Amino acid sequence: MKVIICGAGQVGWQIARHLASEKNDVTVVDNNAALVRRATDALDVRGIAGFASYPDILDKAGARDADMIIAATHSDEVNMVTCQVAHSVFAIPRKIARLRAQSYLTAIYSDLYRRDHMPIDVLISPEREVAEAALQRLDAPASFDIEKFLDGHGRLMGVDLEPDCPVLNTPLRQLTDLFSTLQSIVVGIRREGTLFAPEPGDQLFAGDQVYVFCEDKDVNRTLEIFGKTIRKQERVVIIGGGNVGLAVAEELEKRTKRIRAKVIEHNREQAEAAAELLEKTIVLAGDGLNIDLLREANIQNADAVLAVTSDDKTNMLIAVRAKSMGCKMAISLVNDPTLVPMMAPLNIDAYINPRSTTVSSILRHIRHGRVRGVYSIGDAEAEVIEAQVLSTSPMSGKKIRDIPFPEGVLVGGVLKDGKYHRPSGGLMIEEGDVVALFALAADVPEVERLLQVSIDFF
Repeated sequence: MKVIICGAGQVGWQIARHLASEKNDVTVVDNNAALVRRATDALDVRGIAGFASYPDILDKAGARDADMIIAATHSDEVNMVTCQVAHSVFAIPRKIARLRAQSYLTAIYSDLYRRDHMPIDVLISPEREVAEAALQRLDAPASFDIEKFLDGHGRLMGVDLEPDCPVLNTPLRQLTDLFSTLQSIVVGIRREGTLFAPEPGDQLFAGDQVYVFCEDKDVNRTLEIFGKTIRKQERVVIIGGGNVGLAVAEELEKRTKRIRAKVIEHNREQAEAAAELLEKTIVLAGDGLNIDLLREANIQNADAVLAVTSDDKTNMLIAVRAKSMGCKMAISLVNDPTLVPMMAPLNIDAYINPRSTTVSSILRHIRHGRVRGVYSIGDAEAEVIEAQVLSTSPMSGKKIRDIPFPEGVLVGGVLKDGKYHRPSGGLMIEEGDVVALFALAADVPEVERLLQVSIDFF
């Protein structure tokens, strides 16, 4: 597959990294020559320095015979024009654009949008993706990472193991015997900074970060087994009244279960705009790091603080201050993945990585065949891939124990005729089943081969 990626920033670079590792023909375009050099030096990609929306630049990038273009620059306008040029001048079949401005999103998601006038096949909204991720974190406060799979029947959860965790030093196969009715399985362990797929004989230790795949109805029970207390979220303080904070507050207002939310926004005009849009939420104008303002927001009695300003370090400092003042849980938005290892030492409970959520959303739309979902874990260390099994797949008609999975791949869950199944060696995988697979980054191409997903990407 021949792909042009416009924008060599964090998102564009990660997408290029994924696609190049899978032997696709990738060209990266950016008007910042230094970013282009970074991509070409580190990845097996071509690079073109120039404005992505210019027809001559796209021509140099190989637009005449490209299969797909991904417009992920920092400018909404450039991304939209790039897709228009790709469609009108070069007839590129597949066009993906990242848009941030709420005004564009409102128009495009409404009846005003006509694909003939703005030819974008897939629209990615980072703010909407991040807001959804934030809501999932609030719904499962005992986990540092969470994502839905298998039509909502399955969940991937990241859990920190404390010294008082009741299942420490227990082989994983013994956990299966002890909790035979529990529909969950440990698919990944990060220990001393290294993520790996565990063997049945591996044990869990204090300080490990484990990724558990479980049936949705067993989320609370799974967390309790790993020593986590289930807390109700009734009072939430949101720091940052931009698109992300506003989207979270609006969703909390819609819920039948009453959650009292307060928003703190530094920019007065933006705070006033948020106050006009929100009906049940108190909006305070001021600095989210200000102790007096945090006290006014009753942070000391809040169940959670959600720091979603545009500055990573501010978010982390707000989270630390809120916890020191008595807030029970702190969630921080962090764009820079190198800051993530600091979360645990700073006592920050969970984080949201906008780049990871955006990359996952884009990957979901560019995977081949019957792939229905992709979630990128950590700094692109692994993926959870959800796909429907085709009749041509080497997996079809085989028991899990007989499928030649690489060492870095584990089955998280299986959906058969709408019913969830915990994976076991004797479980038969059949055509039409939907499987969720945890795969370390190096093993993703082999997973795609097993799924027979290199046939059709449209």
